[in-house]
Amino acid sequence: MAPEADGAMTPDAGSMRASQLRPRSLAELLHCPPAVSALLTGATQSLEMDAGALVFCQSEMCHGLYVVISGYFVRRTERLKTRLTLNPARPGDLVELAAVLGDGRHTYTLKALIQGSVLLLPIHALGIAFAAHPPLRMQLLGELAREVSRGYDACVQSRMAAGRQRPPGAVSP
Repeated sequence: MAPEADGAMTPDAGSMRASQLRPRSLAELLHCPPAVSALLTGATQSLEMDAGALVFCQSEMCHGLYVVISGYFVRRTERLKTRLTLNPARPGDLVELAAVLGDGRHTYTLKALIQGSVLLLPIHALGIAFAAHPPLRMQLLGELAREVSRGYDACVQSRMAAGRQRPPGAVSP
């Protein structure tokens, strides 16, 4: 909200942006001509994962784009000799856009916490789809940008909430 001259608050670009950052549906993200859609559908593999199973490991070559169908998956990464647990992956989540659209290496490890399943859109089929329908790559790049922005916004909100908490015995201004 931005303050007006009379002190009232009005929506600003930041609050409007929240609706723009929402994840888009899978159908919306993978919208493409019927022939490309048929190629992706035909190449898609269903993977059943037992509790504790690794779907993939950080720094390994990426085999494609994953879509969580069921279960609960944890994302863990190691950065600068520090291990971090990222947001969990839940049904409907696209997993590893950064690896598919980037250098082809996984940016984190994905592990099933409970039994679940994922769909794998193989990297070779995605490459053919990107060549046949270039807007598909741009749609996924847009979602990756929204994913990064959502992560940044969550971090900012967390820091703001921590800043509002006062330690015991702190004096209010």
